[in-house]
Amino acid sequence: MNNDEDKNNRLISNRTNAIAPSGIRKFFDLLGSIDGVISLGVGEPDYSTPWHIREAAIYSMEKGYTMYTSNSGIPELRQRLAEELKNRYKLEYDWQSELLITVGVSEALDLTMRAVINPGDEVIMTDPAYVAYDASVILSGGIPVRVPTVEEKSFELDAAEVETRITKKTKAILLGYPSNPTGAVMPREKLVKIAEVARKHNVLMIVDEIYSHLVYGMGHTCMATLPDMQYNTILLSGFSKSYAMTGWRVGYAAASKDIIAAMTKIHQYTIMCAPTMAQVAAIEALKSGQDDVMEMVEDYNRRRLVMVNGLREIGLSCFEPKGAFYAFPSIKSSGMSSEEFAEKLLVEEKVAVVPGTAFGKCGEGYIRCCYATSLKEIKEALERMKRFLDRHKA
Repeated sequence: MNNDEDKNNRLISNRTNAIAPSGIRKFFDLLGSIDGVISLGVGEPDYSTPWHIREAAIYSMEKGYTMYTSNSGIPELRQRLAEELKNRYKLEYDWQSELLITVGVSEALDLTMRAVINPGDEVIMTDPAYVAYDASVILSGGIPVRVPTVEEKSFELDAAEVETRITKKTKAILLGYPSNPTGAVMPREKLVKIAEVARKHNVLMIVDEIYSHLVYGMGHTCMATLPDMQYNTILLSGFSKSYAMTGWRVGYAAASKDIIAAMTKIHQYTIMCAPTMAQVAAIEALKSGQDDVMEMVEDYNRRRLVMVNGLREIGLSCFEPKGAFYAFPSIKSSGMSSEEFAEKLLVEEKVAVVPGTAFGKCGEGYIRCCYATSLKEIKEALERMKRFLDRHKA
């Protein structure tokens, strides 16, 4: 390291230096420099936000509703969220004190960690897992503790494996199911066992349920619905994936009054409130967006089957995803690392995927393929991938 690099590193905080740039964004940034790329990389619906939701936001701007909202979010939005959680899960949250509207689930996750983590606290999570999980813990002064999940066990987290990693420093277990990147969904009976471990050791559950509407062929179990778990769980979710509202940046947290108060305190000083127009759009989504969600889920399911069957037909073994909109095929048969495979596929065939290692060490030997794109592009991408594999037969 030269003197300039050493000086620059000293200017940056240790916590920031400790986190790596997002492996997803690295490949996303490459797309702009290559023409004709089919992107299976970024986890974003190819749908536009339904018109009635956009129209509600436009109307609010036309009426001049552009001022700050309450730090906690527009009361009507919190009231409707409380009704949604009650109707869907039979969970009763006080909309005034137990719900917080955030700038996407990303802010909700960041607020959660900063509100509950003390320096040196440990947070148990899966490997592989969404890229922001490690970073959010590290930036809060905590220590991520990874538990391997494997294809042979459907990438489901095992309670016994979790318990072996609990120490006096363990503060929380962080779950993201349906899973990004694997598409795995945890069955109720396995969540019950993890909840038992959490209660036994007085450990918080933090659950990211941004993909909870996107499940195929099985139901979704919310951790907070399990016995004695509502107020031992911080429930995080939002509108980005289910309602095709990624750019609107509206998420929320549901938890006990004390935890929400602590999160709101940080939120007040850093963000103040989620965008007003986006909150109005979210109200409309909750009022009238359920048919849109059902239509998109049915379409994603069709794409899911084409993607998984297509990957298998071109010679890649692929776990069948049960939720979200990702396939996580093994590329071990190619003899390449995940990073090498993704880079060569992008350069040679102009197909963008994300190397599994972006999500943790256990992602080596896998790539993440997002099927929230058109069937036409999925089929074309599969043809290009077949050419690539034929050319690089190990």
